[in-house]
Formats: sequence, structure tokens, C-alpha cells
Amino acid sequence: MSSLQKEMFKKSALPPLDSLREHENDSNEEQHSDITRRTYLNDKYSPSQWNDYFEESLDITIPNTRDISFLLLYYCTNITIMTICLSLTNSPNRESGPTFVMHHGAGSSALTFGLVASHIKELTQGECGVIAFDCRGHGASKTTIFDSDFSLETLTTDLIHIINETIHEDQDIILIGHSMGGSVIANAACQRKLKNVTGIAVLDVVEGSAMDALSSMTKILNSRPKTFTSYEQAIEWSLRTDTVRNRSSACLSIPALLEPTLNNKLKWITDLIKTQPFWTEWFEGLSEKFLNSGTAKLLMLAGTDRLDKPLTIAQMQGKFQLSILPDAGHFLQEDSPLMTADCLVEFWKRNQRLVLPPKVKI
Repeated sequence: MSSLQKEMFKKSALPPLDSLREHENDSNEEQHSDITRRTYLNDKYSPSQWNDYFEESLDITIPNTRDISFLLLYYCTNITIMTICLSLTNSPNRESGPTFVMHHGAGSSALTFGLVASHIKELTQGECGVIAFDCRGHGASKTTIFDSDFSLETLTTDLIHIINETIHEDQDIILIGHSMGGSVIANAACQRKLKNVTGIAVLDVVEGSAMDALSSMTKILNSRPKTFTSYEQAIEWSLRTDTVRNRSSACLSIPALLEPTLNNKLKWITDLIKTQPFWTEWFEGLSEKFLNSGTAKLLMLAGTDRLDKPLTIAQMQGKFQLSILPDAGHFLQEDSPLMTADCLVEFWKRNQRLVLPPKVKI
């Protein structure tokens, strides 16, 4: 059993929401305790805002996008883009500087990369930009007709359209993908449809361990609370269950995963059970696509035993760079954002294109 699967099984018996409350015998003391607790939650687990970490939020429309579930029906896909500006809006770097394009995993959102984006800006002194977006069916993104086509090809097509619409053709691109997003960026790079991809970085997903973990995924998802009474309660739950290990990250990323219900509660925006038909295709063949992506490759993992046999052999042959963050969990970009950003920046520096000066006639 892989370490990823063991980690998921440890979370299968997640503490119920009722355990987050302290029961008092006296009704007056119980009421006072509830008020005190709500105040404590509001102070300690107050949600952060996207503009604490990103400089701009754009809503873009991708025209002429085909939804394969509706055959030849054409429609527009509205996708929320969260981008960190390279410098000022009118800076020339905005259309020429290298850009990290980040794709989140299933059930997550663009804000999972918020702290990493902020650190990348600091570490590169604004030379590099970051684009993170909510993929279809996640976060604030909406599609006009069908939200539940999570096939690998559809997600890859969405990514390519977004890059073509938002990034100048001369800009260098570094593709970053976490979990399911790692499969998407590896598939996109392998198709060779994007220009100027100088590297791809896959975060904590390996074909072998991911395929092994699929058998227990339904049990894990069914054990999660279906609703929460507040964003603060959801943030606390994520930290108590070790889903996210960094409070600042949780306060930013968790609220973006929830939406209000009719009875004034909060529920998950993305029903991950509905993505089950696509789980196998997400990860099948991932190692081969990653190794044949035709660009520099970085694999960041939370543990060495996540490596499967093909990647172990390839790593020993020096075919890709491997970085281990032993103190992080599956959401390593949230648990260790500075270390993640530092690793990504070093990867970019090591693999950036060499621009030669123009020849001078003598």
C-alpha cells in the first residue's frame, strides 16, 4: 500500500462535526460556551481574501469550445482567472516575462496556489508572473451548458484555450499542476500544442500510487461532512483533520470550495463523486506522458515512497528533477508554500531559455 493510500485511510475516520463542540451540562453555560467558541472561531479562522495574495481577478470567455458530451454543440465557457501581475499594469514585463500557469486538483480551486504565488513574486522580484484559474465545475467558474465533463481531454483543451487567450505568444511558460492538475499539464505538454513551454512541474501525484488509492477514494469522500455552519468551522475542520496543515493557507483556500445552501449552511461546490467516471483516465499513462513531455521536468512529492517503478528508474537515469517535502501533506503547496515557491523558482532559473544577443556585422 502506498503512503498516499495510507494517508487517505488515516483520514477515512474523520472526526464528526459534533466533536468540534464542547458539551456543557448547564444550559446557561452551554450557551455562553457556544458564544465564546464562535468568537474564538471568528478570530482564529477568519477567511482571507483573494486580493491579499493576487493582484487581479479576471473573468474571461473562451469562444467556440466544444463539449464532447453534447456532440457538435458549441458554446462558451466562462472561467474565472486569478492572476498576479508582474508589476504595474502597463509594464512591458506583463507581455514578455515568464509566467507560471497553475492548475489545481480535483475539488480544489485557484486559491490553493495563493501563498505560493505571493512568494514567487517576492523571490523573483516581480520578474515572473503567475496565473491560477478555477477549472470547470470548480470555484467561481461556470459553464453555460454542462459542468460535469471532467474528462482529461476536455480539461486539457480548456487549459490550452486559457493560455492562448491570456499569455503572449513570446512569453515563456512553466506549467504547474497539483494532483489531477498534474495529469492535465502533463497531457497538454505531451501534445506539443503550446509554444514556449520551458518546463512542467507535477505536485504530489504519481501514476502508480494514484491508481492504488482510487479504490478507497469513495470511502474517503463519503466520510467528509456534507455541510458546515460557517466558513470558520470548515477551516477549523480542514486543519483538525490534517487536510491542510497551514492555517494561513486554509483560511484562503477552504472558503473558495464552499457555497451557501437554501437553509443557510455551506456545502461543497464540487461534488467529487460525480467525477468518479474520470478518475482512471486522469492518472492512467501519467508517468509516460510526464517523461515524454519534451521539456524540463520537476516532480515534487511529500514522500519518496510515492514513486512508482517507471519513475524510480527514470529518476535514477536523471530524466527529471525530484524534490521531496517531507513535512508536507498531499496539499504540499499549501502546507509548505515558501519551500514550494523556492523550488519552482530555482527550477525556472535552471531551465530558462538562453537569449543570445543579435549578430553584429563587421
